[in-house]
Amino acid sequence: MSSKRAAHRMIFGKSASVNKNDESGRLSARRRIGSLQKDTLLFLLKGASFALSAASRKSPRVPRILGDTWKKIDRKVLNQSIAKLYESQLVDMRKESDGTITLVLTKEGRRIALSYDIDNIKIPVPAHWDGKWRIVLFDVPTEKNRLRDSLRGHLKAMGFYEFQHSVFVHPHPCAVEIDYVIEFYDARRYLRFITATEIDNALQLQKHFGIVG
Repeated sequence: MSSKRAAHRMIFGKSASVNKNDESGRLSARRRIGSLQKDTLLFLLKGASFALSAASRKSPRVPRILGDTWKKIDRKVLNQSIAKLYESQLVDMRKESDGTITLVLTKEGRRIALSYDIDNIKIPVPAHWDGKWRIVLFDVPTEKNRLRDSLRGHLKAMGFYEFQHSVFVHPHPCAVEIDYVIEFYDARRYLRFITATEIDNALQLQKHFGIVG
């Protein structure tokens, strides 16, 4: 038995198993993702640590999670939720040097988490502008018109100004948010992100964004 499978049985019980060749089973499990599983995927997507602490084999190992909302969740229910995510191959387990097992998103889990979060992405507005401009450029082939339109619409929804055709500008740090968009649309080969200290028509842009120079 592999170390991963052994760890899984210790944490979640003997009944849980994963058949990586059972595509229909994985798809049906994904359709049944509940609100707690969705929150867990988003929790991991944002880079938070989700560790499983050592405990007696007579009781499940439980995640060490900070925050009042998570603390109110029944630990047995939470472990069952995590087990379902594991069975659906949306999360995996990584053994750390100290023996702790950490939950991580699989590629498919990250894709699904992005689909949940993509419409809620907001660019934070700092108290003071740092004087830099964030520029997004993309060159999408004509046969991918839908992708081009989706990118343009999404950037506008995030507050970007269309400086030129397929060139968008924003005054505040947004590299992480743009990376989410790139991953969601699988558009890394078509899109470039630039941070500039000077830009033509800066006064018009400052007026558009309500920035006092």
